[in-house]
Amino acid sequence: MRTAVKAVASAIAAVAARDLFQRDHALLRNFPVLGHARYLIESIGPELRQYIVAGNNEERPFTRDQRRWVYSSAKNENNYFGFGTDNDIEYTAGYPVIKHRTFGRAVPPSSPTAGHDVELPAAKVLGAARGRAKAFRPRSVVNISGMSFGSLSGNAVEALNRGAALAGCLQNTGEGGLSRYHRHGGDLVFQIGTAYFGCRDERGRFSLDRLKALVAAAPVRALEVKLSQGAKPSLGGLLPAAKVSAEIAEVRGIAMGRDCVSPSRHAEFSDTDGLLDWVELLAAETGLPVGIKAAVGDMGFWDELTRLMHDTGRGVDFVSIDGGEGGTGAAPLIFTDTVSLPFQLGFSRVYRMFAERGLHERVTFIGAGKLGLPDNAVIAFALGCDMINVAREAMLAIGCVQAQKCHTDTCPTGVATQNQWLARGLVPGPKAERVANYIRTLRRDLMKVAEACGVEHPGLIDTGSVEILDGRTSATPLHEVYGYRPEWGLPGPADRAEIVRLMTDRAPQGGSALPSDDRV
Repeated sequence: MRTAVKAVASAIAAVAARDLFQRDHALLRNFPVLGHARYLIESIGPELRQYIVAGNNEERPFTRDQRRWVYSSAKNENNYFGFGTDNDIEYTAGYPVIKHRTFGRAVPPSSPTAGHDVELPAAKVLGAARGRAKAFRPRSVVNISGMSFGSLSGNAVEALNRGAALAGCLQNTGEGGLSRYHRHGGDLVFQIGTAYFGCRDERGRFSLDRLKALVAAAPVRALEVKLSQGAKPSLGGLLPAAKVSAEIAEVRGIAMGRDCVSPSRHAEFSDTDGLLDWVELLAAETGLPVGIKAAVGDMGFWDELTRLMHDTGRGVDFVSIDGGEGGTGAAPLIFTDTVSLPFQLGFSRVYRMFAERGLHERVTFIGAGKLGLPDNAVIAFALGCDMINVAREAMLAIGCVQAQKCHTDTCPTGVATQNQWLARGLVPGPKAERVANYIRTLRRDLMKVAEACGVEHPGLIDTGSVEILDGRTSATPLHEVYGYRPEWGLPGPADRAEIVRLMTDRAPQGGSALPSDDRV
């Protein structure tokens, strides 16, 4: 009996030792032996849910099917689904349907891996319309959204940056400053929030000299002025004291061990006119494209912004629209649930204002808010997005299990925590591969859908290619749903021609079998 007990104890110890030092699974590094229970439960999860708990599409904010698709894509595993859809398509009002073309201009190749390694650059050159000195064409239409070091662990930020380098995409720093974890090969968009972390002086005031020094010493390709965020518009950021480590305090220029509360408004401008002046100053001093990020509420701001851009010649190079369904590390429930418009409604209203004043072809539009899923992303591109940003989906790719403990500093997989023991579970190298795999797979799926619609690039999918179901017996074209003119939602003619040329050179076309002898 004692021998058996010793054997069991030795086996458990061996498993624990292996778990502690393996590098692929954060959950097992943080919870050796016990963590295996999660994978066991997950393996029989479909059966449990089918008869006892919830269906594949009932969990939120991401359903089991959606998470499974992200996890499988990140691991380069089979991400197909069998036996047809389990969505209640016929009876779901608002359900989008993408319309394929029988004889389209683009001919999809048939290989299952087709498109996986094809670069998918943006259709517009960021900053070119306004002549910015460092204008560039982003290499990827899918990029990593703003998630600050502090909200995420250093290991998580590093994994995302390394993954961005592997996938050839951009990583937005978030408003928490630029840390050493952002310096592992990935190109950056530096986000400037209301507290000016990373570019502030000792009194917390914005410092242009510090901003210029920072962007000169790091691979920063663009600047994003954060006005608001979908999950907590009109609120400043909050990093609880428990998360404010010595390293974070140094990066941000704040006191250690105290709540870090960002102001709800910028000090450098107090109206739309002042915002445009500041944007032009930043662009002139750095040469970088400069844009804004905002959730959508009252449309008065957007009306004034587009009017001033039209009348004065000043303007932003890009606009990032965040939907109310977007995520955050911490926010009051009322804000996450009900403040700011959801992405499609908010983005379409903003895009219409730019289009009505003839500005839509001169601005790069970026969307965010659960757009890291192919179906949502296709609608975003049809509505006029030139690029999309992914946040929570990228977190899932590096190990997030949707525990929804981001605000407690107890994230079990080391993604959204400053607890050193939990953060050590996330090993940046292997997780970087996973986020890169996920981004490549999303781009591949977008490419496949574009080709099914008969075009060479997702930015060329027009609103006529999508219909929204009204119920079982009728549907409405996307441009009618959101009050678009049929030609809206596409880049300008010159940009369309150039992206077709680029994609034709890079993406192999498919074809059919040889014709019969009588047609040779």
